[in-house]
Amino acid sequence: MADRPVFSYFYSMKNSAIGEKIIKTASKLFYSNGYNATGVNEIIAKCGIAKATLYSHFNSKEDICLAYLQQRHDAFLTSFKIYVPERKNGKEQLLAIFDFLTDMYRDGDFNGCWALKTLGELSPNQERIFAAIQKQKKEFLSYLGEIVVNNVVNVSKAEKEKISGGLYLLYESAITESHLFKNDWPIFLSKNIAPSIFERMELV
Repeated sequence: MADRPVFSYFYSMKNSAIGEKIIKTASKLFYSNGYNATGVNEIIAKCGIAKATLYSHFNSKEDICLAYLQQRHDAFLTSFKIYVPERKNGKEQLLAIFDFLTDMYRDGDFNGCWALKTLGELSPNQERIFAAIQKQKKEFLSYLGEIVVNNVVNVSKAEKEKISGGLYLLYESAITESHLFKNDWPIFLSKNIAPSIFERMELV
């Protein structure tokens, strides 16, 4: 499992235990109930802290959301980077994201993609959260590109981008639709479609 994320950008490290409690509490509420439906007062009540305590760690609800998104992203990407090398080289590693998603789906707390759920609630002026989500998705896409390079022989830059982009879009569709339908068939269908993206390639 990933090391505990460090949120020094958002709050003082000397009070990190309180800060992480706020993030943990807000994370559950944002992910299950939604960003807009979760108020600061609810976070304060669930944490059992004073309003002044929360605002001594975070300037705004938006800052809490940014820390929440970063924590979720770091945990997801770190765990996935551990998961992939445990699979056989070649096809299994290229399709690992769908097996990883299946495990996520089977977890009792699955509510789809935390980033896309938040994105759907943003107003035009919430540019910081939008930029953070975009950056995190680019990091995920970049790692899918690394998987392609490591498992497709003599892959060109264009081929790498095509395969990693295809896997990315199939994953994003699968995580959204599996949450919508409360069923894992979108994950299995995406996994079955994925090999067509690299069927003519020589795999490691």
